[in-house]
Amino acid sequence: MDMTTSATIWFAIALASVITVITKVAIGRRTTTVASDSHLPHPPVVNGVSTIVVLYAFLTKGLRSTLRGLHAKLGSVFTVSFFGFKLTFLVGPEVSAHFYQGSDLEISHGNILEFTVPIIGKEVGYGTDAATRNDQHRFFHDVLKPSKVASRIGPMTEEVQDYFAKWGEEGVVDLKQEFEQLLILISGRCLIGKEVRQKMYSEFFTLFGELIGNGMCLINVFLPYAPTLACRRRDMARANLSELFSKIVRSRKSTSVVEKDVLQSLIDSKYRDGKSMTEAQVIGMMISLLFAGKHTSSITSTWTGAHLLTDARSLKAVVDEQSEIMSKYGDLIDYNVLQQMNILHFCIKEALRMHPPSPVLVRKAHKNFSVRTKEGSEYEIPRGHTIASPTLYNSNIPDIYRDPKMYDPDRFGPARAEDTVGGKFSYTAFSGGRHACPGEALAYVQIKVIWSHLLRNFELKLLSPFPESDWWKIIVEPKGKVVVSYKRQQLCSS
Repeated sequence: MDMTTSATIWFAIALASVITVITKVAIGRRTTTVASDSHLPHPPVVNGVSTIVVLYAFLTKGLRSTLRGLHAKLGSVFTVSFFGFKLTFLVGPEVSAHFYQGSDLEISHGNILEFTVPIIGKEVGYGTDAATRNDQHRFFHDVLKPSKVASRIGPMTEEVQDYFAKWGEEGVVDLKQEFEQLLILISGRCLIGKEVRQKMYSEFFTLFGELIGNGMCLINVFLPYAPTLACRRRDMARANLSELFSKIVRSRKSTSVVEKDVLQSLIDSKYRDGKSMTEAQVIGMMISLLFAGKHTSSITSTWTGAHLLTDARSLKAVVDEQSEIMSKYGDLIDYNVLQQMNILHFCIKEALRMHPPSPVLVRKAHKNFSVRTKEGSEYEIPRGHTIASPTLYNSNIPDIYRDPKMYDPDRFGPARAEDTVGGKFSYTAFSGGRHACPGEALAYVQIKVIWSHLLRNFELKLLSPFPESDWWKIIVEPKGKVVVSYKRQQLCSS
């Protein structure tokens, strides 16, 4: 059994809830199959009594095991039918190209991400039209490109050094909580700017926590406008956070001083028609960036640490690497130095393979498309189907990843390069294709800055059991506390 009972319940609820979302979209008009010139068959379908069997498997065996059974029985492409609505799974890189590369006119999130609108605002992302959203994605890619991320490594390093300077000579901490607090400090410094970091951090930290905590709870994800206490708390936190940001944006616009941070870059961004972003759009973009930048990085930092502290071989390898780098560059941390931390990079990447933030990525097909499986079978996927790419399962396919249940960062090294050998879309922790996450470079830089400092300055031991995954969270994170003991110990260069 590869998941706890609560995990399987969560996935069963999540799967059924996806259908609820589709039902909301389809009210008043049932999806009809569009006539097609293609003579290709549709994927094999699980329906009727078989659907109950699948749901029972979710409850008793978990997502990974259930998909393994369906994959073995039905092949790489299959549809699970709930009350006339179709959820089609694409298993493996051979059938995933259109999912990641198709245009928004062909395949998109549809209304599935509607729950994000009250969190980040109706003026940005999935609250606006496709043309505006595409421009906003361009702004994201610009502020998060590696050259600009590199310019923020200095402030990141200062935040990390200041944070861990407050630790004593030795002690015990909850590593997950420490990383959550540290990443919000880094985000406040590098994304929002000095105003929040220096003057409003406590207020900002509280409001942001209330916004995300209430906005991402299960009921609000699937019923984002329900008259619940969580919705009211989310909306109140969003309004107060917006007021805080408004003061900063207006202050920036009223002065001739130009800051070198992400907030200033967004204020200066121009749409293709030459217009600047509105104040509300800048605020929504910042909230979106903060959520993605802080949440995923803190979770992945924790998973990376949990694995390193339970794998003596990998821990020794990253410590030796840090010692070797220090012999060349001393205490210097910049983009070039971080790029040479290959072993640490592979350790982070392996943690993401085993614990992808989104276990299943979901989109809706707006046009028919066809796929060819590894075995040579071809299928047509009809318009109206909801398409699922099960990242958690795809990153554990034994034909691609040797001993996938084992934490083995060497699988990404040049001798094996399993993700490259497996083909495009074998590794999709940051999605892929035209939907690839623009924050990948930022995430790796943040985590490397944090862990290189810890490895150079502390001896760490995991005291609590290796954490289980908390499948009740929309972005899966370690469950409970990750208790670690630390003792200051300066690493010597090799």
